[in-house]
Amino acid sequence: MTPDEFREYGHKLIDWIADYRETIASRPVRATTAPGEIRASLPAEPPTEPEPFDAILADFEARLVPGLTHWQHPRFFGYFPANSALPSVLGDLLSSGLGVLGLNWQACPALTELEELACDWVRRMVGLSGAWSGVIHDTASTASLVALLCARERATNYALAGGGLQSQPKPLTVYVSTQSHSSVEKAALLAGFGRDNVRAIETDDRFAMRADALEEAVRADAAAGKVPCAAVATTGTTASTALDPVGAIADVAARHGLWLHVDAAMAGSAMILPECRWMWDGVERADSLVFNPHKWLGATFDCSLFYVRDPQHLVRVMSTSPSYLRTAADGQATNYRDWGIPLGRRLRALKLWCLIRSEGVSGLQARLRRDIANAKWLAEQVAAAPDWKIVAPVPLQTVCVLHEPPGLSGEALDVHTRAWAERVNASGAAYLTPAVLGGRWVVRASVGNLTTERADVEALWKVMRAHAGR
Repeated sequence: MTPDEFREYGHKLIDWIADYRETIASRPVRATTAPGEIRASLPAEPPTEPEPFDAILADFEARLVPGLTHWQHPRFFGYFPANSALPSVLGDLLSSGLGVLGLNWQACPALTELEELACDWVRRMVGLSGAWSGVIHDTASTASLVALLCARERATNYALAGGGLQSQPKPLTVYVSTQSHSSVEKAALLAGFGRDNVRAIETDDRFAMRADALEEAVRADAAAGKVPCAAVATTGTTASTALDPVGAIADVAARHGLWLHVDAAMAGSAMILPECRWMWDGVERADSLVFNPHKWLGATFDCSLFYVRDPQHLVRVMSTSPSYLRTAADGQATNYRDWGIPLGRRLRALKLWCLIRSEGVSGLQARLRRDIANAKWLAEQVAAAPDWKIVAPVPLQTVCVLHEPPGLSGEALDVHTRAWAERVNASGAAYLTPAVLGGRWVVRASVGNLTTERADVEALWKVMRAHAGR
C-alpha cells in the first residue's frame, strides 16, 4: 500500500469509525451471530494474490461487524467500562502509524520520556506521593505477575541469580482474598509459588478481605515452617467493587515482612476524585500497585499503569543487558525494558497523553462523578422495588442485584437469575454479566461507558424488570 492509498483508505476508515460511534446506540448491544458462523463465512485458505482494500472493508462490514458485541454502546453494562475515548483512539493510531519500538532509551527517546511524563501525570492525578515510579504495561495481569516476581526475589535474596525457587529450603506463601481477580492467582502460579501455597483469605459481609483472618493465616504458615511472602489487596474487586482495608492489610504486611501489592485495576481511575481516595487509605505503605486507564478512565486498550516504590529492586529483578542493547545513554536515562517482561514496547503513552490533554482532569472527573451518581440512582430504584435487592455495597459504579420472587431460592433462584440476565442480553437492548457472590448467582450492572447517561440507566432498569418478570 502506497502512502496515497493509505491516505485514501485512512480517510474512509476514520469516517466509518466516526459514523459507527454516532450510530452505535441504534445497534443491538450483543453480537447477533451463532458460534462458528463468522469463521464459516470466511475462506479457509489465505488469498494467493493481493486483494483490493475495498474488498477487505466490504467483508469487514458484512461479515465481522455482526459478530461484534459493542463495548462502546451506551447500554453496555457488562464486565467493566472499557472506554476508548476518541482522542485516545487517535493517539493509538499515531503510535501504530509511527511504528516505533522502545528497546532502550536510544531506540526512541520520545517513547521513554513521554511514558515517564504520562506516568507522573497520572500519579499526581490520583494523589500518590513522589515516592512512586511508574511504567505502562499491557494489562493488570502482567503487572501483578511482575509484582509477585519482585516479592519472590526479595524474600529469597534474589534466588533467580542462583538456583531459583528450587534452591529454597522452605515454600513461599502468597495471600489473596476470595474475591481477588483470577489473574492474581494465575500470576502466583506463573511465578512458581504453586497452588498449594496460595491462601484465599475470607471476606467480611461487605466482601472485603478480613485483616484478622490474614494475620491468622500468616502466623499459621510461619509456625508450619513456610515463608510468608506477599499479600495482594484489592481496591474494587471484579464482582462487586469491594474495598479491601489496605491500611489494616499493610499493618499485617509490615509485621511479617510481606510484599504488599494493591490491585486497583478498575477502581484506581476513581482516585482522580479526591472524595474517593479514602477507598485505598494506606496505599502509600504498599510496595506496588496497578490500575488500568483502559478501563473507566477512557484510554484505548491496552494501557495498564504499574507503580513501585523501589524501582531499583524492580530493575534488578527484571533487567537484561545484552551487548547489542548497550548504549552511551545507559545510566543517564530510563530503559523500560528493565521494568517488565517484554524487551520491546509500543508508544502506549501517546494515547494516554492525548486523552488527558484533550479532556483535562476536570473533564475526566466530571464523567466519573456522573457514572457514580447514575449507579447510585439505579441502586436506589432496585432497593425500593418489591422482590428486588442490592446484594453488595455500591461505593463506585457497579451495582449487584438479585430478583427474588416469593418461594424461589437455592439452585432454582440461580437458574432464574441467569435466565433473566440472558434474556436481557439476547434482546439486544442492554448487556449485563452475572457473577457468583456470597455463594449465589447475581447480576452485575457496570455503569460507566463514555456516552451512558441517566436515560440509558433508566432504560436498563425497565428492561431488567421486563425480562425478570416484574
